[in-house]
Amino acid sequence: MTHRGSCICGAVTFEVAGDLPAPDACHCVQCRKFSGHYGVGTDVPKAAVTVHGAENITWYRSSEKVRRGFCSTCGCSLFFDPVHRDWISPMMGAFDTPTGTAVHVHIFVSEKGDYYTIADGLPQNDR
Repeated sequence: MTHRGSCICGAVTFEVAGDLPAPDACHCVQCRKFSGHYGVGTDVPKAAVTVHGAENITWYRSSEKVRRGFCSTCGCSLFFDPVHRDWISPMMGAFDTPTGTAVHVHIFVSEKGDYYTIADGLPQNDR
């Protein structure tokens, strides 16, 4: 199975070969600012991802361990990339549907925004 996604303007498209693991919903301050709400991504092997239009991705190094990729044309949040790992996390909102997966846990809920409530019954981790 192949899952496809893109930015809003189409300058960046990507494909992920294989099933998508259940994503997590990250409520940390950085993910909230990067996504505009909270970040939801799925961790897949880097080798399973093919990117077209990679020259249109701007990478922001948000820490020594992580960079975040977004479209340099439309600003769409696309990837969370822990640079020293063999996986990358495409943002779920960039995928075409259906994805065949669902959020399984909320993380960094101690940093969540005060304007929403998490009430879906899924596990919530402070970090």
